This record gives sequence, C-alpha cells and structure tokens, in this order.
Amino acid sequence: MTQPVRTLDIVSDAICPWCWIGKRNMEAALADLATDGLRFAIRWRPFQLNPDMPEEGVERATYRARKFGSEARGRELDANVAEAGRAAGLEFRHDRMLRTPSTVRAHRVIRMAEAAGVQDAVVEALFRGYFQEGQDIGDILVLATLADGAGLDSVAVTTMLRGEEHLAEVLAEDAAARQGGISGVPSFLMDRHLLFSGAMPPPRMAEAFRRADGILAARAAAA
Repeated sequence: MTQPVRTLDIVSDAICPWCWIGKRNMEAALADLATDGLRFAIRWRPFQLNPDMPEEGVERATYRARKFGSEARGRELDANVAEAGRAAGLEFRHDRMLRTPSTVRAHRVIRMAEAAGVQDAVVEALFRGYFQEGQDIGDILVLATLADGAGLDSVAVTTMLRGEEHLAEVLAEDAAARQGGISGVPSFLMDRHLLFSGAMPPPRMAEAFRRADGILAARAAAA
C-alpha cells in the first residue's frame, strides 16, 4: 500500500536563527525518512518573534541590548547561534546584520510563494538574505529582489506588498498559533498535530516524524 503524503507545517519566523538551523536539520531528517518511503508536503506558516515591532524595524544592536540586558549578552547569544549553525552547515554573519525588521511583509511574501510552488526557495532566500548577507528583509525592495531570485516576479511582489493582500491572513495565522499554545519557533505540526518545538538534531527529528506517522496511521486504521 502506498504511504500517504503527510502535511508538515513549520511555524517559523524569518528572523529566527533556530528556524534556519531547524530547516537544515529537517531536510536531513526527511532525506533519511525518504528511504523508508515516507513522504511529506512542506508548508511554512507565520509567527512573529517581535509582534510589536514597528513596520520600519529598529537598529539591531540597541534593540538586542534592551531585550537581553546588554550588548555583551546579545553577542554571547549570537556566538551560540553561530556555533550551532556551523554544525548544521550554515554560516551566520551577525556582523552584517544591522537592523531587526518587522517580519510581517516577509511572511506575506512567503504566503504568496506557496500558491506559486516556490515557498521553500523563498524561505531559504529570506534566511540567507538576512543571516548571511545582512539585508533588511522588512524593506519592500529587498524582499522583491530576494523573492525574484527564488522564483517570484519582483513586480508582482512589490505590488502585493504595497497593498494589503495576504496581510489579514498572516496576522490571523500568527494569532492562531499563539492561541493554540505555540510560544516558540520553529514548531512542527504533522497533519495539524503539534509534534515539537525547536531545532532538534536530524536523527531525533527523523524519529519524531516516524513515530508521529505511525500513530496517525494506526488511528486511521482503527477509524
């Protein structure tokens, strides 16, 4: 019997470093599971780490010093992220990251990309643009350029962002995630069932997915 394609929703934020690390770990986990015949349809869902962030964003160093108590503490946390990133094959360039943006526009682009079938590529482009290139992913022109390189049309993206398309949906999904008990990202859901939050190593992530698939299959067989 053919294995069903499970829907795997990843609730994430475009400025969450652990979400990029979690993406890499997930990719390794899913490659392992593919050898068992397990298949997944991936969807990226919005969450704002800083829901009160002004639309224009803020200067990063000052913001993080206020959030974490000091610039030194912020640098310490960045170093921890960089180390974890290297283990996942990612390079974080915190020296290039000058602003902390609002991510509402980025989430709108990610939602637009889903219908075009390029959501994963756009998510990857936004992570790379922010964490490696230090680009301001709250800026319309920056978002249009990054999205264009990942398969969307830059003019269409610009037009969308200058209107209100996808705005209400993104804000509603962000609110629904919080109301559903999600307080940290990345969070992973299989067929709408919350599995875990955090960037677990690939073997542990693969085992969690395998176990969840088994439970869902057993429930379906018993129904």
